[in-house]
Amino acid sequence: MADKTIELRIKRQDGPGAAPRWEHFSLPYRPNLNVISCLMEIAARPTTTEGRPTTPVQWECSCLEEVCGSCAMLVNGRPRQSCAALVDRLEQPIELAPLTKFPVIRDLVVDRGRMFENLKRIKGWIPIDGTYDLGEGPVIPSCIQADRYNLSRCMTCACCMEVCPQVNSRSKFIGPAAIAQVKLFNLHPTGAMHAADRLEAMMDEGGVHACGNAQNCVAACPKEIRLTDAIAEVGRHVTIHAFRRFFGRRPS
Repeated sequence: MADKTIELRIKRQDGPGAAPRWEHFSLPYRPNLNVISCLMEIAARPTTTEGRPTTPVQWECSCLEEVCGSCAMLVNGRPRQSCAALVDRLEQPIELAPLTKFPVIRDLVVDRGRMFENLKRIKGWIPIDGTYDLGEGPVIPSCIQADRYNLSRCMTCACCMEVCPQVNSRSKFIGPAAIAQVKLFNLHPTGAMHAADRLEAMMDEGGVHACGNAQNCVAACPKEIRLTDAIAEVGRHVTIHAFRRFFGRRPS
């Protein structure tokens, strides 16, 4: 009886604009491996199933505990973190491909610059003046703390953007992650100082109104962030902000 193996089919691309191709790899089976472990094995011995030497597969990873989001890719057609994709739970051959909503840099590495530019667009940070002690902050109700914690778990992995039909080459839709971050930073007592600016960004082309309510994002999020709730709430706040602006009232 032949030894058990792990079979992988990986989409390769030598660089931006290069023609993609598929390569097959076979690895000796070991229990409890994840996809990253398999890629590391291939990098150490880059030889295809047919015995042809090839270049090491390029991919991204950092934390290896589903926190950083950098190892997101398509695993058997599903966007997910490859560090959390266990071989023993995957149908073989395991098919690995880059996310499709971003330009490919090489192999499984994509340029997620669009996502980070969106976070700059919505001012996804807390403005703090200087380095001096600001003292104790205001008391925040536990319900808001829980809401903020859920939203803060976003790791910009882009799984939500990968499954969103509104995120494509013909659309400027800002995407679910950035919209949820609007809610997160507007809930912060200091971040709320720029709430109007974030809502203005949501009113621009590709803002919250461009969401088609497919709800794929909330199903794909590996952190189970309540993205559809955040999108709905930001949409309500944008509507209120628009009425206040129309009637010349300053946001409270």
